[in-house]
Amino acid sequence: QVQLVESGGGLVQAGGSLRLSCAASGRTFSNYAVGWFRRAPGKEREFVAAIDSSGRSTSYADSVKGRFTISRDNAKITVYLQMNSLSPEDTAVYYCAAKRAYVSGTVYQNSQSYDYWGQGTQVTVSS
Repeated sequence: QVQLVESGGGLVQAGGSLRLSCAASGRTFSNYAVGWFRRAPGKEREFVAAIDSSGRSTSYADSVKGRFTISRDNAKITVYLQMNSLSPEDTAVYYCAAKRAYVSGTVYQNSQSYDYWGQGTQVTVSS
């Protein structure tokens, strides 16, 4: 079992930055691939970014590529999402998710691939 807790959300002006954190329980978090997803009001949940268990492979949605960076610190059992140049279109509840990964190097963009989810953190970008 893995428990995930997101933090770092808040209210920021357009053009600003936030760093989200996804803290995991357990000692074997390095065996899990992690993804960030978001759900905006009235919209479906969408993929944002993903990282493999080793931290060497990443993937991004086209809408955030070049602005967001996903990283992980397995010693701190935390995954981060650095978000720069935020726009009102980035307003959403952001969720992190984890999937047991038996082989490193694979990232997962499909939300159905993930077994564990956090409770979400609200990000609001004002214009």
